[in-house]
Amino acid sequence: MTTPDAFYAGIEATWPPASSTRLGVWTLRDGQGGGKRVSAATAHGPTTPEEIAEAEAGMPHPLFMITDKDGALDDQLAARGYEVLDPTNGYATPITTLTDIPVPRVTAFAVWEPLAIMEEIWAAGGIGPARLAIMHRAKTKTAILARHKDKPAGAAFVAVHGSIAMVHAVEVLEHQRRAGVAQWMMRRAAFWAQDQGADTIAVLCTQANTAANALYQQLGFTRVCGYHYRQAPSTAKP
Repeated sequence: MTTPDAFYAGIEATWPPASSTRLGVWTLRDGQGGGKRVSAATAHGPTTPEEIAEAEAGMPHPLFMITDKDGALDDQLAARGYEVLDPTNGYATPITTLTDIPVPRVTAFAVWEPLAIMEEIWAAGGIGPARLAIMHRAKTKTAILARHKDKPAGAAFVAVHGSIAMVHAVEVLEHQRRAGVAQWMMRRAAFWAQDQGADTIAVLCTQANTAANALYQQLGFTRVCGYHYRQAPSTAKP
């Protein structure tokens, strides 16, 4: 099973910011509107109040990503009035867990570049141009289109970093849910990733999404690590 450090490196490589800057103990990111994951600062070691202030000064909208090993930083930011946002589970499983069953014909396809219908599916779930730009920045990648009852049903994005394939932007149309669509997208992603030399498949899921957490656990994923964000109450979302 992959380590937390390898998992976090996989997140960075497969869902990359537009740019990142090293500032002392920090990595500061420019997400260009692509959401919190590509806009948050992360620490590479213990931090002092002065270093936190330095990071705040370097970001237009101060936002910190807090991993499982950042307990001291989490306490410091809480004391400064920062609020918790989006606690997230990082799941992984050997790719062979999802390649034991063939994907039925015309159920899910690996397609790059994304088709217009895939962009429409993502847009329905709030995944717009700024996040599509993130997908294009990743290196070894594809997108997954799912169909159900001869109609488009879902879309996902998967990219490989080292031996880890990470699945992002899993979106199923509301009227096509509870029909196994997400499971087949994950399995198609695993077959594609296996062809790229990956041996582990990973996915992120907010803790609030109980249905998706249950699905990934049923598919054999186990929690490897996690994170949440800390944002000042007056800070606008990135």
